[in-house]
Amino acid sequence: MLKILYFPILLLLSTCFLFEVAVSNELDTTLTRPTVVALRVTNPVTIDGILSEQEWQRSGITSFTQREPIEGSQPTQKTEVWVAYDDAALYVAARLYDSAPDSIIRRTGRRDSDLSSDWFYVGIDSYHDRRTGFFFGVYASGSIVDGILYNDSWDDDSWDGVWDAVTTVDDKGWTVEMRIPYSQLRFPKKDEYIWGVNFARQIERRKEEDYFVMVPKKESGWVSRFADLIGIRDINPPPRIEILPYAVSSFKETNQFERNNPFRDGTTFSGNTGADFKIGLGSNLTLNATINPDFGQVEVDPAVVNLTQFETFFEEKRPFFIEGSNFFDFGYGGANNNWGFNWGSPNFFYSRRIGRPPRGSVQHDGYADIPDGTTILAAGKITGKIKESWSLASLHAFTEREYAQVEDSSGKRYDDVVEPFASYNVIRSQREFNQGRQAIGIIGTAVLRDLNQSYLVDNFNRRSYALGIDGWTNLDSDQKYVITGWFAGTRVKGTSKRILTLQQSPLHYFQRPDADHVSIDPNATSLSGYAGRVAINKQKGNVRFNTALGIISPGFESNDLGFLFRTDVINAHIVIGYSWFQPDGLFRRKSFNVATFRNYDFGGHKISDGYFLFYGGQFMNYWSFDGNLVFNPAVLDNRNTRGGPMMKTTNAYGGFMYMSTDGRKDFVFNMEIDGGRSESGGYRFGFGPGIEWKPSTNLNCRVSPWFFRDITIAQWVTNQEDATATNTYGSRYVFAKLDQKEFSSSIRVDWTFTPKLSLQLYLQPLISAGLYNEFKELKQPGTYTFNRYGEDNGSTISQADHDYYLYPDPNDLTDSIKISKGDYVVDADGVGLSLPFKISNLNFNFKSLRGNVVLRWEYLPGSTAYLVWTQSRTNLDNPGELKFGRDFRRLLLAPDHENVFLIKIAYWLNPSTLRF
Repeated sequence: MLKILYFPILLLLSTCFLFEVAVSNELDTTLTRPTVVALRVTNPVTIDGILSEQEWQRSGITSFTQREPIEGSQPTQKTEVWVAYDDAALYVAARLYDSAPDSIIRRTGRRDSDLSSDWFYVGIDSYHDRRTGFFFGVYASGSIVDGILYNDSWDDDSWDGVWDAVTTVDDKGWTVEMRIPYSQLRFPKKDEYIWGVNFARQIERRKEEDYFVMVPKKESGWVSRFADLIGIRDINPPPRIEILPYAVSSFKETNQFERNNPFRDGTTFSGNTGADFKIGLGSNLTLNATINPDFGQVEVDPAVVNLTQFETFFEEKRPFFIEGSNFFDFGYGGANNNWGFNWGSPNFFYSRRIGRPPRGSVQHDGYADIPDGTTILAAGKITGKIKESWSLASLHAFTEREYAQVEDSSGKRYDDVVEPFASYNVIRSQREFNQGRQAIGIIGTAVLRDLNQSYLVDNFNRRSYALGIDGWTNLDSDQKYVITGWFAGTRVKGTSKRILTLQQSPLHYFQRPDADHVSIDPNATSLSGYAGRVAINKQKGNVRFNTALGIISPGFESNDLGFLFRTDVINAHIVIGYSWFQPDGLFRRKSFNVATFRNYDFGGHKISDGYFLFYGGQFMNYWSFDGNLVFNPAVLDNRNTRGGPMMKTTNAYGGFMYMSTDGRKDFVFNMEIDGGRSESGGYRFGFGPGIEWKPSTNLNCRVSPWFFRDITIAQWVTNQEDATATNTYGSRYVFAKLDQKEFSSSIRVDWTFTPKLSLQLYLQPLISAGLYNEFKELKQPGTYTFNRYGEDNGSTISQADHDYYLYPDPNDLTDSIKISKGDYVVDADGVGLSLPFKISNLNFNFKSLRGNVVLRWEYLPGSTAYLVWTQSRTNLDNPGELKFGRDFRRLLLAPDHENVFLIKIAYWLNPSTLRF
């Protein structure tokens, strides 16, 4: 074990020594905060963008400082801001002077769009915990953005509040008026309130950013530096009740006809109703609940071709799960940078597990109608703060038992359970101390399934639990260095057959014949493991530093409700870099970082190693770039044989570069290039030229094509048991050369008629073709040597030109293998000791077109109507060969396609505002 930890221990000991020297020289600093006074309004404020109210006639806040492009300079244009309040809301008004009003950039986009436009921003820390808050932004066009602030300097725009903002443009510049109801903020009842507040403004044509409280680029923090908003008194946190009932109707048309299939009639109509609820539990906590939710308006997932043994990670896009998701973040709070190299930090709450497609198999032969997803019967979550520095989040969801209808050849129908009734639960809490200088938190998850059928118990985990603790502490009074860490354990329960399957799954591979630190236990009915990580990060200054040590034990398993890439790993890294923030005549900013990492398994084998150079910057003309160079030395790979012995890799080199032109222009171009080569002879190369076109202030078009070619010399194909393969533990580990070519593109069109009415189009074509050849088997464990079929050891390989049955043992005619045209038949030794076996033809040409069009109309504050068209089509013709023109035509004309038309109407109710 000491051998395993030698490099990480040496790394952390040297790091701690450096920190001891650095911290000993730190001096305590006291932050002087400006104050902003809010006045109580005497007459109702009309939100019209015209600053005619008495409250806006007094002198406002004008002391802004430039952060971009010249940090610390005076703004080129004056900004004046006022704050007022009444019993129901906070009001913010701003006069944004501009000497050239006709040059104000007024692009329009749907809510939370990132627009190259003039904007005004307000940040409010109503908890006054110096760590969290809300932000409200308004573009000069009247389009809005909003969200929450957390971990001092991070933000999340998934939260959508109900508030008002109106802008106007006149001969002095532009103005904005905002009304933010107290129901959209969180604060405990007091006689007099002190909140944190900050204001910012962007002048897009100059790329100028001006701040009331400006945080220098080499410093850290955001909410912790806010000014104090004073003067608010005699108000009460309002009762918070919001109800969002909805109705949805959809029509599904498919052309995936199968002769005699009773479930493929081409058309399906469906309707649904449900409701979302938000209820304030006191002044700080919020209960979000949903009954029979529908997410038909969300953007479709991109198509992917995954040839690894690992699951593809898809981002969450469903509003109920996105909003407030930061409350469930675990393991990396307190630091503003969390580097990771081949680490894959376990995710304890991956909300895509809830409502995913059924994973069970039908139990009867015949045509089957399997649901696309698991129905979420109900879900609820509580998020917020018990007190100013103590957060709480809890989510519980119930999914329906899903049935597949099966009809056999006689016409008899069966209902087979393909997903059991399940309960998903997660609770998260965190307590901060000393204004966020230290914190400690916990997370717990549980998945409980009702396995009411005998065939389900061996296919699903009956119970799954995870429990973790995390926290951080600053190492000096100036909060320049912070140490973060977490530790967690998991336990999964099921039948011995189910746990055996789990032990042999790609995440664990306990069956590896040369591993002496793990082994199969066929009688086990549970699997347990642990994981943890500790990291040190430098928070501010020109010099960057980060180092970490992490472990994931072989038995760790969090995938029932989380997302886990791999286990059996000890990982350590160190990053050192430098950033320049001041313009020098050529660059506005620039930076570089060097890094190294190593991975070991729990048996002491080095399984990954790497050295990196990262670079990036922005030229004076606002063109930007970033990239990296990578060297990965040869190591022992314990996953490449898919449960077999370790296999050596070869030295590999690679690099990446991205460049983008000035984002203010009507045409913005970017280029991405990625490439690499290994000493085995394999290589990869990809490039993607992208373009963004803004033909008008309310229309944005983006096209991002990508093409790559990847030649892998040893791509895993199959494992074939053979007692004569004594050098490789009684199995043959078969590989091939894979030549993969792929073209894809992301196409987006955003057409915003008004800030409340928009049309979005998303389209993703994908063509991916792979050709397998040069089949071979691993010659010796722990090496990168092979026996090539048809060349070595008298072996033979032939490709079938017709269908037939193969009898591997001529003396046993009851044992046959069906050989299809295009399959390969291999005799590994050519002398009859090894029985011949089949390698299926794995060549592919996967063509996919996915897209949707969404018309979104916010017809009343908080109330939205959607009209959605989603289409998908696929084609598999011409496996192994990519010809763009032919394949694209076949994709457009593919007979297998599906169209879904959906209309959804949601109406926002706030009973607390009703008057009877």
